Amino acid sequence: MVEEHFNRIKILKRQMRELDGVSLTTVEKAFATVANVANGETEMHHDDALQQLSRIAHERAFGQHVGSDRLIQVGLDALIAGVESPSLAMLAGLLQSEEPEAPALFDQVLEELGLLFQPPADPRAAKWAMAYWIAGQIVDGSLDPATGTHLIRTDVAYDLNHPEDLQALVSCALNLDSWDDSWDASVEALKEEAIEAAEQLLTKQPPGGR
Repeated sequence: MVEEHFNRIKILKRQMRELDGVSLTTVEKAFATVANVANGETEMHHDDALQQLSRIAHERAFGQHVGSDRLIQVGLDALIAGVESPSLAMLAGLLQSEEPEAPALFDQVLEELGLLFQPPADPRAAKWAMAYWIAGQIVDGSLDPATGTHLIRTDVAYDLNHPEDLQALVSCALNLDSWDDSWDASVEALKEEAIEAAEQLLTKQPPGGR
């Protein structure tokens, strides 16, 4: 597998020489990634890379700040994982001085891969969509329950005037935020409660769909 990555990077290096204005820094980063794989670190697979791109797309669409350095790293991860997109090498190869170009290139990559996401135009509907998206990540294990419930409490429930459907998740967030080792309940038990609350939310349709 490592040899396959080296071969892919050699091809990339040859292709990038043919692309005007694309930095060979991508190749240097890629070799570092391959070295990590050779040392036994977990490799990101194609589907995982696509999921990561989709997750970042949702974060940005819901108004969360994602730094250009992170966008470039996500692009590099996808490139190494074998994701193919005309603009991906350009995104992954941006220099630090070129970071302002990352958001536009990232959106271009999303469009090329069919991953571009637009939240509902109505602000309340967009907040509900965000709540369901976060709950889904809590349930599938891609987002820590403490982080997810905190986001719902601070970035969603407040703006929706604390609706009843989100109260269980808000309570879980408060418990997880204030937990200490004097409590009878463990953090793991509180996180299980948060997962159950997220599952309950996902069984209901958003208010606008009822």
